[in-house]
Amino acid sequence: MIDLPYSLVIEAAEEPDYFGFYSPDLEGFTGIGHSIEDCLYNAKLGIREHVELLKEQGLPIPAQNPDPKITIQNAGRLVVA
Repeated sequence: MIDLPYSLVIEAAEEPDYFGFYSPDLEGFTGIGHSIEDCLYNAKLGIREHVELLKEQGLPIPAQNPDPKITIQNAGRLVVA
């Protein structure tokens, strides 16, 4: 069981050695890893640090997701307008 308090999206990048991740539940939280497992490890630690930083700055902390999901997908392509 993967114990995360918020949902997580992991995106495969064009560069084969990098994945990006973010939480749709936790605004401003992002990171990178060299594998899916690395992203999960970094996210677990990073979420704790991000929430602590929000507390220190007196910013609102989103409620934990009672049913968090982990989504793994290809990164979307940016379109230049």
